[in-house]
Amino acid sequence: MVSRPLCFRGRGDRVGESNGRLVAVGISGSPGATSKSRLLVHYALERLAAWGASTELVDLATLPADALLGRGAAPPVAAALERTIRARIVVAGTPVYRATYSGLLKVFFDLLPQDSLVGKIGVPIVTGHDRGHSLAVDHGVRPLFASLGAMVVASGVYGTSAQFTNGQAAPELLVAVDRAIGEALALAGAARVCGNETSL
Repeated sequence: MVSRPLCFRGRGDRVGESNGRLVAVGISGSPGATSKSRLLVHYALERLAAWGASTELVDLATLPADALLGRGAAPPVAAALERTIRARIVVAGTPVYRATYSGLLKVFFDLLPQDSLVGKIGVPIVTGHDRGHSLAVDHGVRPLFASLGAMVVASGVYGTSAQFTNGQAAPELLVAVDRAIGEALALAGAARVCGNETSL
């Protein structure tokens, strides 16, 4: 099937949420600061920023644990929730734990109000040791986004340990992230389909 590539609008024609700019937030659901999923979330935010989006990273491992578990309130957690609700594009990254997303990601999503992601666009990014856990994207993170009303891009991202060398992601994995971000921008109205051109 022939498909058409995305043509991104110029800087003077962006659709945005805050001061005329598209707002995107990346959520790192890994307890490790150097995790593979966090690296991919960071790369996704870089790509969004390159197209003029205002981006922020929410690193769940740095937030107060008691507040994440609902045992009290903490300004950093409240701010992270507010940033997520305000964003138009939400990128969520997680390693696979027991065949699904991390507990950190689960407790954070549990704190988001019902329907708080309606009208938002979700980008799921999952990493695991091998391909055996790749269904965690569709059976785990995608339904997690949908439970709060988010639209989820068709091209979720799954990376294996073999696709990382010396802390760097393989080119084909970065291409997969680029594809997912392109779909998110198109859904957000920040991109359009080219006229009669065709993609590879």
